[in-house]
Amino acid sequence: AGTKETAFIYAVTSAGLVHSVTRSCSAGNMTECSCDTSLRHGGSASEGWHWGGCSDDIHYGMSFSRKFLDVPLKNLTGKNGSGLAAMNRHNNEAGRQAVAKLMSVDCRCHGVSGSCAVKTCWKTMSSFEKIGRFLKDKYENSIQISDRLKKKLRRKEKSQRKIPIGKEDLLYVNKSPNYCVEDQKLGIPGTQGRECNRTSEGPDGCNLLCCGRGYNTHVVRHVERCECKFVWCCYVRCRRCETMTDVHTCK
Repeated sequence: AGTKETAFIYAVTSAGLVHSVTRSCSAGNMTECSCDTSLRHGGSASEGWHWGGCSDDIHYGMSFSRKFLDVPLKNLTGKNGSGLAAMNRHNNEAGRQAVAKLMSVDCRCHGVSGSCAVKTCWKTMSSFEKIGRFLKDKYENSIQISDRLKKKLRRKEKSQRKIPIGKEDLLYVNKSPNYCVEDQKLGIPGTQGRECNRTSEGPDGCNLLCCGRGYNTHVVRHVERCECKFVWCCYVRCRRCETMTDVHTCK
């Protein structure tokens, strides 16, 4: 529905496709691609390093992602559809740009007794967890755009329209609904009855998850086998251990 959350889903899906396909290329699991051959003979001999190993070639992964995810969006027609499709294509590209931006260089030393007289280096993608955190930060700072598409996407706030929209920015049209309260029409379950962590300050914490409504505490009894020992021959003898834990659920 063109919200911040939709923008994040498009971006993280696109980034995930690039990451997965590129990893498969580097692993030799696909016949259409392999390592980045353009870097094989580069490097700086004077500085004691050269390109080697298998550099991740994200160009194929990004091209595959564009064909797989963007082409269906280009086929959407209609006034509202074209505007949302353009925004979703931008958010897809933002996910791909995140993978490219967070590429890093890894090196391995070669030399006597492990010295770094010569290094072999290659380009590698960051972990998807790091890419996800980057996109989460973009989600937190996403930009609302006008739902009236003219020649290009533009900010909703007239006072900010001269500020350019970056390739890595996430865009949304509609403000997010209230996810705290159940809304069956929108498919929102709400957070009432959700189990939460009383001591956490993160997204699983009762303060945030319960949306300020507070929480209920009840004691849950757990019975499990414990202190198990092997007895010759041949069976296992265990004790029954009983524990009582507090469980917190949102009001």
